[in-house]
Amino acid sequence: MTAQIYRSAPARIAPAGLVFLGIMTLGAGINWPVQKILLGEWPPLSARGLSGLAGACLLAVLAIAARQSLRVPEGQRLRICISAFLNITSWVVMMGFALTILPASEAAILAYTMPVWTAVLAWPVLGERLTPLRIVAMIMAFAGIVVLMGGSGVEASVAKLPGILLALATAFTYALGTIFLKRFPISMPPMASASWQLGIGCLPVAAFGVAIERPDIAALSIVGWSCLAYNAIVQQCIGYACWLAALQRMPASAAAIGTMFVPVIGVLVSAYVIGEPLGAAQIAALVLTVGSVALAVRS
Repeated sequence: MTAQIYRSAPARIAPAGLVFLGIMTLGAGINWPVQKILLGEWPPLSARGLSGLAGACLLAVLAIAARQSLRVPEGQRLRICISAFLNITSWVVMMGFALTILPASEAAILAYTMPVWTAVLAWPVLGERLTPLRIVAMIMAFAGIVVLMGGSGVEASVAKLPGILLALATAFTYALGTIFLKRFPISMPPMASASWQLGIGCLPVAAFGVAIERPDIAALSIVGWSCLAYNAIVQQCIGYACWLAALQRMPASAAAIGTMFVPVIGVLVSAYVIGEPLGAAQIAALVLTVGSVALAVRS
């Protein structure tokens, strides 16, 4: 899916492409503190699984409106399930628990190391050359993680270690999913494919969450309901539709670089809205991570 979209991307940047990219980036960045607020009212599996299912239904409606067939071709079902597990289920579960431990800003920084791991994994899996830029990108990403861990002192870093490991495991698994789609692309319209993957990936999470966590609807405040709706409508539905629209109007490399603003927005909005720390360690880790992603994308 991704590889096919990238090959069809235009060589020039259309102004409308920048608008769509800006909407997606802003929405995804704001979603980090939104998720943190939501997880303060509802348990992680239920909150993220149910909102993901709602987003999948909305994407399916958009796909039908765009006259995209939801029929899964023969031979593509296993690919969709594997991609759903790597890109959706692992992200929803592990990042959900990571956000209960880490500040949203730090989770965002660690999550967006995924392009670096994708560039590194492409070497042994796809046979792509491990260029000097990719090596430098990997070193910068590790440096950002070290700075982030050491910025709050030893005791705080130890307390955050499970969250850090979960966030990094999420980024690594997502990178595996990206590599999988490059090696085994899904031959379906992109919005229809995304709705299936999001639905398949979130269904077991939502079912397990409802059965085990037994979420109390009455526990959700107006803010909590707003966060749930934001994640389903803005992040999962509008955000993805804008991402596809941006890819149709600008080079994929430019669009990928534009997504580096997502953790920047996440850090700034988290500091402003929910009062998370924004000190030298967070800024240094953010600069190193964004720099590493920029090198990984260019390589």
